Amino acid sequence: LRSHYVPHMTIAPTPFDPDVPGGGVEALVRRKPDDMSKMEMVKAVWGSDPRFSDGINYRFVRTEGRVFPERRCLIPASEFRMGTGKHRYRVRLDSGNFFYLAAIWDPPLADWPLSYRILTIDAGPDVSPYQSRHGVIVERRDVMHWLDGTIPDETLFAPPPKHSLFVEPLRAQAALPL
Repeated sequence: LRSHYVPHMTIAPTPFDPDVPGGGVEALVRRKPDDMSKMEMVKAVWGSDPRFSDGINYRFVRTEGRVFPERRCLIPASEFRMGTGKHRYRVRLDSGNFFYLAAIWDPPLADWPLSYRILTIDAGPDVSPYQSRHGVIVERRDVMHWLDGTIPDETLFAPPPKHSLFVEPLRAQAALPL
């Protein structure tokens, strides 16, 4: 596959909102576990099984000092949302293109479904005035590089350059489609 290949998407990228009702069920893109030559898009639940972590549902994984050789996946997004105190914001690529959030997936176990956790980095200059971390953004040209591990993680885990993200206050929740 060429490095710029992006799998045909049957589910449109949507805002990634950590406060969405319904448990954060999202589509994820990954290599098929039983045939790594193929891609698939499947629904998964956001967060780890709390039975194995003292009742905590971990939804994020820090990238610092870690490697992720297996179970890489991507969450399609048109934007991500964040909040500080009473204020909420939407963050989009300044270009307006959709992107992916880098994640790792966990297989279903007992009554816990297929799930994923978003990888995070220190916030880049556009987001740091609002919060200290955000998800790893994978642009479409780097989809296969992330899934196949063909580019150094440090390259993908670098904060986006200044003015590459557009941050704006989130209007009333009812005014924006989810």
